[in-house]
Amino acid sequence: MSRVNLEGRVAVVTGAARGVGELLARKLSVRGVRVALVGLEADALKRVAEGLYGDSGHWYADVSDQEAMTRVAGEVEERFGKVDIVVANAGVANGGPFTASDPEAWRRVIEVNLIGSAVTARAFLPALIDSRGYLLQIASLAAITPAPMMTAYCASKSGVEAYAHSLRAEVAHHGVGVGVGYLSWTDTDMVRGADRDDVMRELRQRLPWPSNKTYPLGPAVDRIVAGIERRSSHVYGQAWLRGMQAVRGYLPGLIATVGQREIRRFEPRLRQVRTGLVGAGGEADEQQRHTLRN
Repeated sequence: MSRVNLEGRVAVVTGAARGVGELLARKLSVRGVRVALVGLEADALKRVAEGLYGDSGHWYADVSDQEAMTRVAGEVEERFGKVDIVVANAGVANGGPFTASDPEAWRRVIEVNLIGSAVTARAFLPALIDSRGYLLQIASLAAITPAPMMTAYCASKSGVEAYAHSLRAEVAHHGVGVGVGYLSWTDTDMVRGADRDDVMRELRQRLPWPSNKTYPLGPAVDRIVAGIERRSSHVYGQAWLRGMQAVRGYLPGLIATVGQREIRRFEPRLRQVRTGLVGAGGEADEQQRHTLRN
């Protein structure tokens, strides 16, 4: 598939303060892309923006806030004159048994990962239609295979995958491409935050190879950039994820059988699992909501 020259394009990246979003913004800027960074961590966004090569800007916004994201979309288009690429990357996660989960944290994972992605698209699609642009929705291995102790995250990522596939057909006649990006466990603050919990780390280590590994961030983001250049419908941060598509129909039954054995093994320790959002991004989200409540 031929690649689109990204020089001079304008890209919006949500969840750009760290991890996948930060490195993606850096790699796009090297290719001559003007980047608009969106997220909750204003100081971190400013730091990232100052380190980019070309013209850039940063906007503080909660992706689940339709009014805020509509305002940001207008300001980004006013600043750069257009929007060619939107990467809906913002995401949070929590873990632990569903029955012992924090209802607020569980709901927040859905709000950010699923509703926030739809809010992002709704805000920026008018500009993407004008530019015949490309929307990349970041999903996860969790969209392909269910995992015990990750009910909110799996539900949210399965949801955004289905939503993005549905949206693709709706906007194709406008010249807008829609892609879904899949990542396995990748070396980000979110994954490192989850690994600080002994039970979650040990459960993940007992997954079958290659899903039990943590993969370096750089090669995964390189694959995302290549997918953007190709306007790909499917982008795989790790090559083996493509093969998971062929067997995904068998996975729920298999995991239900194997997973119950592992959960029974760890049951005495399950209530030790932290129930809030994980990683630095999760902490920023919780701090923002705490500030709004007070």
